[in-house]
Amino acid sequence: MKVVIPGGSGQVGTLLARTLVAGGHEVVVLSRAPRPAPWRVVAWDAETVGPWAAELDCADVVVNLAGRSVNCRYGAANRRAILDSRVRSTRAVGDAITRAARPPRVWLQMSTATIYAHRFDAANDEATGVLGGAEGAPDTWRFSTDVAAAWERAAVAPPHTRLVLLRTAMVMSPDRGGVFDTLLGLVRRGLGGTAGDGRQYMSWIHERDFVRAVLWLVARDELAGPVNLAAPEPLPNREFMAALRAAWGTRVGLPASRWMLTIGAWLMRTETELILKSRRVVPGRLLASGFAFDFPTWPGAAAELCARRRAGG
Repeated sequence: MKVVIPGGSGQVGTLLARTLVAGGHEVVVLSRAPRPAPWRVVAWDAETVGPWAAELDCADVVVNLAGRSVNCRYGAANRRAILDSRVRSTRAVGDAITRAARPPRVWLQMSTATIYAHRFDAANDEATGVLGGAEGAPDTWRFSTDVAAAWERAAVAPPHTRLVLLRTAMVMSPDRGGVFDTLLGLVRRGLGGTAGDGRQYMSWIHERDFVRAVLWLVARDELAGPVNLAAPEPLPNREFMAALRAAWGTRVGLPASRWMLTIGAWLMRTETELILKSRRVVPGRLLASGFAFDFPTWPGAAAELCARRRAGG
């Protein structure tokens, strides 16, 4: 296949492109700052249709991953950048697909598991999940769910292109710079204990299952609309971090109260929502379609990721 990946220069795009190229597929990454890579990289501005749109003509699949990182303080300027980078890039991809003489048959559009409500009582699947805010969540957390909803609304595909919205949980990879790297760094420094009261659920997906799920969705014409890309067993933060400490062989992890997290987030220029929001998301449609996870549980996934990290130095 020819696969075009707008916004594919980050960690998730790199692991997807790497696997696709190894499988013999042609990969084109669209990037605002092109750098040499083992695949073709084409410049785009992530806002308007330009010469890059020619890459979508006769492509088989588009996987749009574009969007500014949410790992920042949510001041006015960053809020605008987070929202605009998602909505404008998605509209540009949709416009380019619509104008293509031979448009791709599948458009996989990145979304986020954060679109679901902060909740503890039940899991969020695509059919019964609660969207938006929830009772007990700070009003400031509504920004994230509003962005997620606007991001999905911006994706409008022409009739002959199947659109899938990838409501993706944290993608766990041993590569440097990702969320696993951050969490493992805390564990290695003895700081990987319970965050807050530890009740908040953490949804995740192993990188191998993420890539396998993408290819699964490409191959199944019956799957369109929202699909949760998350392992079937999310865990409360207390259990999640205990399993990661066990996988790395660390016995002690200092806990962090909510006020400590507030100070730490301010110092690290990020937001406490990223660790305190309960994301209890399960892959209802993937499981119903017959998809089998290689890493359905976190202890097994954490052990594999830690082993590869140790081997890689």
